[in-house]
Amino acid sequence: MNKFLFSVVFLLFVFKGFGQNYYFPPTNSLEWDTISPLTLHWCQPGIDSLYNYLESHKTKAFILLKDGKIVLEKYFNGHSQTSPWYWASAGKSLTASLVGIAQQEHYLSINDKTSDYIGHGWTSCDSAQENKITIRHQLTMTTGLDDGVPDYTCTLDSCLICLADPGTRWAYHNAPYTLLDSVIENATGMTLNSFISKNLTRTTGISGLFIKQDYNNVFYSTARSMARFGLLMLNKGNWAGTQVLTDTGYVSQMTHSSQTLNRSYGYLWWLNGQGSFMLPKSQFVFPGDISPAAPKDMFAALGKNGQALNVVRSQGLVWVRMGDAPDDLPVPYLMNNIIWQYIDALDCAAATHHESPVSSGLVLSPNPANDQLEIHAMKEMASVEIINTKGQRVNRYLVNNTASSLNLSDLNKGIYLIRVTFADGSRQTRKIVKE
Repeated sequence: MNKFLFSVVFLLFVFKGFGQNYYFPPTNSLEWDTISPLTLHWCQPGIDSLYNYLESHKTKAFILLKDGKIVLEKYFNGHSQTSPWYWASAGKSLTASLVGIAQQEHYLSINDKTSDYIGHGWTSCDSAQENKITIRHQLTMTTGLDDGVPDYTCTLDSCLICLADPGTRWAYHNAPYTLLDSVIENATGMTLNSFISKNLTRTTGISGLFIKQDYNNVFYSTARSMARFGLLMLNKGNWAGTQVLTDTGYVSQMTHSSQTLNRSYGYLWWLNGQGSFMLPKSQFVFPGDISPAAPKDMFAALGKNGQALNVVRSQGLVWVRMGDAPDDLPVPYLMNNIIWQYIDALDCAAATHHESPVSSGLVLSPNPANDQLEIHAMKEMASVEIINTKGQRVNRYLVNNTASSLNLSDLNKGIYLIRVTFADGSRQTRKIVKE
């Protein structure tokens, strides 16, 4: 009897470790179990507000999973369940997983020199500098190569210029990332698409293709395939009991701070709840979380024009947004946060008032700014004032819209306050840095 009880406890432990509380859809079928939003106490008015926001901001697909089952799934603007769309830079996180699989199969080590796989002279650096760059540096955006070149996607050696020692400077630089594809292909002897098919499609049903576009390799798939990838990451690389990513240490490293320069970046994943973050094309360290409205343990794959995959293990949530870029909103990280505000407002208990809690949301970008500042609000603005550190108003603009673009070219470098007066008479003030 004692042996029997021990066996039962052991099996329960194993099943729990394999994430059997999660639902996994069949790999070769469109079948996917759903659950009603009402089971989560989500009310239809909140769902309608979310869908209205998504549709008005050029979304094509949105899916939200709870413990693997579909709670929300909506397609807009001619898109459908079987329509492929590009992941843009959200595909970087998929590449990070492929590097992990290549390492667990002993094709490479992320501590290896990049030149071991793509040859010497892949940069314009001298050989001593080039040999300091490793696969880990590519995964963490810390190669030290200059992202300020005219085309930061260019993978030619003439475009890859040493600016700092690897590991001492964080910069969102597309070209070194793109060259990870060549590292994987040369290490494994397989094309990138064949490697995905062998290691992901057969087990998880994640399908799609990397397609060459200029210097970039861009992944295309359905929204459901992106959701499958999110579900795989939700369960720490395990799919219905099969450990696809067997190096659990690497899986953990992907979704934790990979360096101290930008704590909100793992291995090609964006991380919430780290207390500070950096953004592409900037060396400024912003205080706070990259998505304040999201749970602290959220990690995300984010791409150009608002491609997004969010994963929250503490709540068993995965959501996907695919689509075009909204005309009036910098993306992807700001839009990602606004979607979280709508999700937070889905609870019926929170929907006791008529105005959405994000209706007075105010987004300024970029910040720090150079000559142009974009302002996006969730309700109509009446005027915008710029105030210097002495409390003096240096400029005032009449707006009468929910979005505005301000010319800051006549401002000196420094810190300013942006005071927005809304049409309903309320006000909000934000701080900006003019570079």
